[in-house]
Amino acid sequence: MKTFLTAGVAVAAIMLGLSPAAAQSAGKPVYGGWGFDYAGMDKAVKPGDDFWAYANGAWDRTTDFAPDRSSAGVTIKLVDQAEIDVRDLLDGIAKAPHASPTDRKVGNYYKAWMDSAAIEAAGTRPLKPFLARIDAVQTRDDLIRLFAAPGYAAPVDVGIIPDFMDPTRYAAIATQGSLGLPDRHYYLLQGEKYDAIRKAYRAYVVKIQQLAGFPDAEARADRILDLETRIATDQWSRAKRRDIQGLYHPMEIQPLNALAPQFDWPVYLKALGLEKVSTVIAGETSAITAAGKLLDTVPLSTWKDYLAFRFVSDHAVYLPKAFDDAQFDFYSHTLNDVPVQRDRWKRGVQQVNGALGEAVGAAYVQRHYPPEAERQMGELIENLRAAYADRISHAAWMDEATRTEALAKLKAFEPRTGHPVKYIDYSSMVVSPTNPLANAVAAGTFQWKLQLSRFPLPVDRTLWNMTPQTVNAYYSPLSNQITFPAAILQPPFFDAAADPAVNYGAIGAVIGHEMGHGFDDQGRKFDASGHLRDWWSKDTADAYTVHAQKLVAQYNGYEPIPGAKINGQLTLGENLGDLGGIEAAYQAYRRYVAQHGEPPVIDGYTGDQRFFLAYAEAWRQKRREGATRQQLLSDPHSPAYFRVNGIVRNVDAWYAAFDVKPGDKLYLAPEERVHVW
Repeated sequence: MKTFLTAGVAVAAIMLGLSPAAAQSAGKPVYGGWGFDYAGMDKAVKPGDDFWAYANGAWDRTTDFAPDRSSAGVTIKLVDQAEIDVRDLLDGIAKAPHASPTDRKVGNYYKAWMDSAAIEAAGTRPLKPFLARIDAVQTRDDLIRLFAAPGYAAPVDVGIIPDFMDPTRYAAIATQGSLGLPDRHYYLLQGEKYDAIRKAYRAYVVKIQQLAGFPDAEARADRILDLETRIATDQWSRAKRRDIQGLYHPMEIQPLNALAPQFDWPVYLKALGLEKVSTVIAGETSAITAAGKLLDTVPLSTWKDYLAFRFVSDHAVYLPKAFDDAQFDFYSHTLNDVPVQRDRWKRGVQQVNGALGEAVGAAYVQRHYPPEAERQMGELIENLRAAYADRISHAAWMDEATRTEALAKLKAFEPRTGHPVKYIDYSSMVVSPTNPLANAVAAGTFQWKLQLSRFPLPVDRTLWNMTPQTVNAYYSPLSNQITFPAAILQPPFFDAAADPAVNYGAIGAVIGHEMGHGFDDQGRKFDASGHLRDWWSKDTADAYTVHAQKLVAQYNGYEPIPGAKINGQLTLGENLGDLGGIEAAYQAYRRYVAQHGEPPVIDGYTGDQRFFLAYAEAWRQKRREGATRQQLLSDPHSPAYFRVNGIVRNVDAWYAAFDVKPGDKLYLAPEERVHVW
């Protein structure tokens, strides 16, 4: 099972300077004299030719990838610091003489993960009870029951979400399952590169099975790859899955059984604890039907081979070093070009964050989140709201009825910053101090039971989908909420001592991006209360689509690595968020200037120039080629370079700020620039 979430996510990026503590104690910006890192610029580049390189070119030339990372940039630096902060908390818990029961669970989870000697000594014994469940499968119904169990793969997942049509209540949803490779395209695309990846994947499947002691690993691997390829062939692409209305097919049990009778839905739902459910939302209907047919045509023994491999592979990090190394070598080294495994403590921090994240987050907030940040964020958000209101009010392509609904949705936006108002109670979670594999499965079991406990109740709008120590942000169309965890509300995104132009260009654009998701090509389909409802007139919707498709066409033309272009349709929502976000943030900044006076020129840069430089610096990020390839195939976010150059060339104020003229490489004639909001 899985939780099916629809959320737009914006992540931004970093640079060198004083430590945050040193800068804050001195009352100075953390980076540079006004919050920007000059050293990373390449002033030899003309802004109108390559604005990302102008702002970040020297950083790009002088910054190497950390050997354990697939990317480099400001986001990574903040994540690294958050990991150090959490490790300090974990060390404190370990030394506390009178730790709370929850703290002991956190400490035991981390302890079990870190005890690599005990993991080696245990060998494959921790696998035995989980593999025994697979061995015990004798019938298709046994197989289906195992699909429902936490920790096991399934061709069709069932999760719990707020109902698209009534987000005040929860609904069950069935969606296509995960694959062994990151995306269906890895199984299907032709060419030498993808042939090599598939060959390496087969070798990995063989290796994992040999380590686990499975007989006939070569023959099993061929059967497993054939099955996964058949599953992948019928799955929906990520671009197609972005159509939220295309994923909404509520069905009672009888039509659900007609869609895919092989799953014996009463058996599946009972195994999940959802036996009282009368209606299930079917997501990718044709993929679900095709997966059901495979239950008819693929031998039960092959399904058992598939489940055994996936269980071991999915949990390889909790097993002896040979398993962990094999998983790293394929998924990180082969696919993402990462040469070195991350330190075990760093991975342990992420493990604890994933399993008991809000317990850690509560302590993180007490130590690392100043209340003043919340007040200043509130001012920024309200200026962004006012900017969006003005832009919606003056959108010439929008009729008055649709405009009224859009303004109502904007007014209903609920911003949430820092941390949730209440934290998850982990008292019922079982944690072993010696068995990290059992702990991982127990964490999945706890999360599923937690969802089941919420299912009969009204949707709780106070719940968060990220922990406070997460360097990220998101928008939920089902609740019309924007959420900014504590860990992202720090320099270079937000610095109380920085020039206001920097804060508006950095965190302001992130806020604007998340608000923009409420009006992107999918988020706009939800109304002010989060209901999936068509509140757009046909003429206005058609006019919106014309603008959006121009952005699709622009991004379809960008080729980050030879032979691999951006999918403009897959990335449309994020690109719209970027474009709307920067334009609204700029207008919010000008609103601030109107209230406080025109800012002085600093170090030769006007306020407007500082705004755009801060925006570009926030995307000071790069990825290894393999990681970029995976991003292009499976990620709705465009590479950072194009989140700068692909966006600013559509923004009129950027042309004026840097005197960009015809003949400059990024120049677009006014009629070619995309303006939505």
